[in-house]
Formats: sequence, structure tokens, C-alpha cells
Amino acid sequence: MTDDHFMSIALRLAEKNLGNVAPNPAVGCVIVKDGTIVSEGYTGIGGRPHAEVVALQNAKDSTHGATIYITLEPCCHHGVTGPCTAKIIKASIKRVVIATIDPDSRVSGRGMKALKEAGIEVEQGIMQKEAKELNVVFFTTKELHRPFIACKVATTLDGKIATFTGDSKWITSENTRNWVHELRTKYDAIMIGSNTLINDDPLLTCRLPGLGSRSPIRLIIDSQGRLKEEHNIAKTADKVITWVITNKEVEKKIKNINYLVVNSSNAGKVCLKDMALKLVSEIGITRLLVEGGGVLITELLKCNLIDRLIICRSGKILGNDATPFVGDLGIQFINNCYQFKKTKIIEFSEDIVEVWDRSS
Repeated sequence: MTDDHFMSIALRLAEKNLGNVAPNPAVGCVIVKDGTIVSEGYTGIGGRPHAEVVALQNAKDSTHGATIYITLEPCCHHGVTGPCTAKIIKASIKRVVIATIDPDSRVSGRGMKALKEAGIEVEQGIMQKEAKELNVVFFTTKELHRPFIACKVATTLDGKIATFTGDSKWITSENTRNWVHELRTKYDAIMIGSNTLINDDPLLTCRLPGLGSRSPIRLIIDSQGRLKEEHNIAKTADKVITWVITNKEVEKKIKNINYLVVNSSNAGKVCLKDMALKLVSEIGITRLLVEGGGVLITELLKCNLIDRLIICRSGKILGNDATPFVGDLGIQFINNCYQFKKTKIIEFSEDIVEVWDRSS
């Protein structure tokens, strides 16, 4: 078996708790001895235990002279737990194969250096592209100090999200909507604006059998106090962690609702850039799924805060008087447009899902 084969297994393992390990990266690990896998591990829910720790514990006495495959450079600093590099060295691992370097400034090459200084053979770069794509969220957070932000939009063939009366249920099919519920489990938090709150009164939970406990944290941008106790989100806030993002001090707070106060924009609204920074520093959110309407998506675009667009497109057509998913951007020249590249297509019987990532 080749290094690529074992690393691909480690990458699949890393996906198991994707969206439930924040603020840590999702890492997979495989230990191989004499061409046979003797142990596997992946990052636990909440970010611990680390994948390497799990794999080493599962391997028991089979690590001497073995090769360990890790999707991300092992940590070498003392945090809540000791460094993984020390555990790898203690286990008498002979060779370490790493997909990509950790962008965390506390690691970033130091983990590999510690292993090499201990006399361990280290190889880096095996399936590096795939590993970076898997943890694009972690890289975004470390490099930009904000969450990776994906916007999911259900649109018609002509890019509309509702009729001129505001009716939007349902633009896409049940199969596509079920796929979106599963998608929610892969994100730390889900966000809407107050317009979507009033128009749709959503739950924003994962309602697929067996996945209810995987519902993400709910965030509502609401600077005008529009969330009321009778809304579905407020009525279920005792079961799902919920935050209101506002730029004003809230005098009358709703039971079980958390409040995050951020700076105001020049227009006197919530400053989305300040919000993005505080979602990481104060709540620990690294993967954010936005399911808001055209107003919120437009403002996020203007702030260059959209990393991914997930377009769930049906075959319906509503016409020019319907509501578009993006509002006015004031772009005069094509060269000044916002550019995304298509990275994935998923086809359902009635709809198609297109994933578009922001062009660098």
C-alpha cells in the first residue's frame, strides 16, 4: 500500500466529526506497521482528544517502529493537554507522514522540527491539497482571525428566493431540503438576519432522524429587538444554544438567549467585520453557515466576508418582480465583480446544488 492510500484513509477519518470540533481542526490519524493498519483515530467532539492521542491509545503496544499518518502537523505546545509530538516520540514511532503544516503560529513547522530532532523520519506534503481543503475553515480562522463563512441559498432557475408577495415555501424539493439539514451538522453555527426571522419564523435545527443533537449554534443579527418570546427560535432556546448579535445594549433580555454586542457600522447597523472577529474570539465559532435573505448576503458580499456560496437551484422560474438573492452592489465594471469558482455539483431529481468558492 502507498502513502497516498493510508493518508486518504486518515482524511476520511478526519471528516467524521467535521463541524463539531471547534475551535480545533478536524484531524485524522492512521498508524501502520508492516503494511497493516494497527490503529486509527480522529479528533473528538469539542476538539479533544486529538486524533494522534486516540490512535496511539488504540495501538497499545504496536507502535514501536511503526509509521503514523496525520492529516495535519501534530501540535508541539502545551495547551489543555500535552503536545502530541511528545506522545509520538514516546511511542517509538519510526516515521511520521504529514499532509500539511499547521498554520497555528504556536506550531507551524515546530512540530516537524521536534520530531526530526528526536531522530524520527518526517515526510510532509502527501495529499496536501486535499488536507487543506478539508480544513479550509481552520486555515481561514488562523490566517484571517474570523470564521469560514458559507452562504446557503435556495433559488429558482432565474436566481429568485421568493415571489413578490414574499412566499418562498418551497422553492426546492424535499430531497434537497434534507441535504441542507445534514449540511447544518457540519457547521458550528447557523446565522440569519432579522428579516428572515420575521418572514419565516424558522427553527434552524437539524431535523433528520438521529441528528437532532448535532444542530448548530443559532445566531440572529437583530439590532432592533425583533426577536420575541413567541418566535420558534426563542421557544426552543433551552434546547439549542442561541445568540442575538446586536450593536446596542439590550435592556429586556429573553430567557435562555445569549447576547453579543458588537460595534456599529457607518450606517448605524451591526458591523459585520467586527461581528466576524468576535464570533471567533468570544464564542469560538470557526465554521459559519448563513441562511439569511438577500439583504444579509448583499452586506456580507460588500464586506468580502463570503468564502463559499452553496446554491440550491430548482427548475422553477418566478420572474423579474420576484425577490433576488443578491441586492444592489453598485458595480460599474465587470472587472470589479465578485468572483467565485465552481468546486462541486450535486444533482437531485428536481434540483441541483452548486458549491462556489471565492476566487483568491
